[in-house]
Amino acid sequence: MKENLLPAMVALMKHEGNFSNHPKDPGGMTNLGVTQRVWEEWVGHPVSEKEMRALTPAIVAPMYKKKYWDKVHGDDLPSGVDLAVFDFAVNSGPGRAAKMLQKVLGVTEDGAIGPQTLVKAVSIDSSKLIADYNAARLAFLQALPTWATFGNGWGRRVAEVTTEATNMTA
Repeated sequence: MKENLLPAMVALMKHEGNFSNHPKDPGGMTNLGVTQRVWEEWVGHPVSEKEMRALTPAIVAPMYKKKYWDKVHGDDLPSGVDLAVFDFAVNSGPGRAAKMLQKVLGVTEDGAIGPQTLVKAVSIDSSKLIADYNAARLAFLQALPTWATFGNGWGRRVAEVTTEATNMTA
């Protein structure tokens, strides 16, 4: 829902945190959840570590809206479902987040949320959809080779997103 973009961004920033450059993170240099590659694509030129460290929530918000919220049709998803799908899109890519939603809904998994996906998403109980979606998300993350390194944080994040998203359905 349109009015949920700001609360979703605030929730996202709780999990994306500060600058990191963990050697086992395939995303590499990251700040506020934005990888160097994604930021360079967004701004259209190479960026330094100093530039990555200087990112703020206000600077990255337009990119998050366009590349993630809009890609997963956050404005059109039910309240709470929008947060769950947006958070997974940032964490694992909008295409994967969309396909996971489509899989859970039992519709064609093409990675592009369209009318069929939206009609189905609004026709079922949002709390159940959030629970099923985040259970599938957790199973996906547990199958990644980096689960041993990042699994505790990812598991906590999925649990917290599930709670916050479910609270948004009220």
